[in-house]
Amino acid sequence: MCPDITARKGARPSSQDPEARLAEGKGLAQAIGILVAESFVLPVRTVRPATLFGQGQVDRMRIACEQEQAELVIVDGALSAIQQRNLEEKLGRKVIDRTGLILEIFGERAATAEGRLQVELAHLDYQQSRLVRSWTHLERQRGGFGFLGGPGETQIEADRRMIRARMGKLRRELEQVRRTRALHRERRDRAPWPTIALVGYTNAGKSTLFNRLTGAAVMAEDLLFATLDPTMRAISLPGVEKAILSDTVGFISDLPTQLVAAFRATLEEVTAADIILHVRDISAPDSTLQKRQVLEILGELGVLGGEGGEPALPMVELWNKWDLLPPEREAELAALAEADPDILPISADTGLGIAQLEERIGALLTTSARLHRITLAASDGQRIAWLHAHGEVLAEIEAGEGDNGPLRQIDVRLTDREWGRYEGLET
Repeated sequence: MCPDITARKGARPSSQDPEARLAEGKGLAQAIGILVAESFVLPVRTVRPATLFGQGQVDRMRIACEQEQAELVIVDGALSAIQQRNLEEKLGRKVIDRTGLILEIFGERAATAEGRLQVELAHLDYQQSRLVRSWTHLERQRGGFGFLGGPGETQIEADRRMIRARMGKLRRELEQVRRTRALHRERRDRAPWPTIALVGYTNAGKSTLFNRLTGAAVMAEDLLFATLDPTMRAISLPGVEKAILSDTVGFISDLPTQLVAAFRATLEEVTAADIILHVRDISAPDSTLQKRQVLEILGELGVLGGEGGEPALPMVELWNKWDLLPPEREAELAALAEADPDILPISADTGLGIAQLEERIGALLTTSARLHRITLAASDGQRIAWLHAHGEVLAEIEAGEGDNGPLRQIDVRLTDREWGRYEGLET
């Protein structure tokens, strides 16, 4: 059982509502199968270096643990190694903070080899800071400064050395993953098909929308971080024969820096997309704050490279879970959505607005399409098929005889990007 203690350092304009943050913390715990026995907000006005909380607050936590027979305490905030150890001593129970909880979820959910590598690297980076000198009996066995390790080093130094060695190995393996992903992206560029990336706050409905658009069966449950490993599927859209839709890991407030760094290889798929679909849970009380936090992470990835933090590539904001809005809120938001062409109300669950979404994506992908008249040998089936697959063929007629036989004249609409790819096929 787990009391979920949310620590807040005072209200700030950009902070989540304490109760909403508490609910999110409970959701994180439940996402990994923890039974939450008790949860409450503890305002922290003065941070205690030793325990974060004041003595009275620690006593309240201890009494709640004893009454509920709790085995675990989750502090929905950041704890230093010393604070974590001292709280465990005072409460007589295991204590973890928000970063530790998120790492536990990621460790349980990561399904692919790449995901497991990323999670282990993030966990080791976090664990490295948790190594405090608790083994006082393990002193050096002989003199020296310990630069060479071996028998003269303490247990803590040996652990740190092993962690650093393992992290170095994981980083090399992940660098290979990045190179492999880059090759895959180059292959898709040559193929080529446009790529659409789904991004958004965790539990916003990305995987449900992914399943709706692709007919796939990706895990889509009412859980935080239901999706960790990137998933890609081919879809057809109006005016676009084939496109690749990518589902990515959900973002969250105060995402551990270890995870932002470790999952950069996965999130790089977003930077290579032609269009970004930002899925928002518009029914969430903190939907506006969630949007801000998603955009901050996209900014770190360089996706928001335009002036004033504007998207560097086309982005459509999807107001998902529209069916869950009360009538008065729906009317208010509908007026805002109508005034902004980059906003589209949808419900991935009921299918509301999906047809309009597909038309919008198709229009964005073909908006720069220009008419090209191309003459090819009738025997050049590969390029003719490519034009039919990646462009809008308006006419195809016989065009006489060439040096190598009959010719075909094809009038086709291609975007500038597709035209560049086609020219690459001819070289």
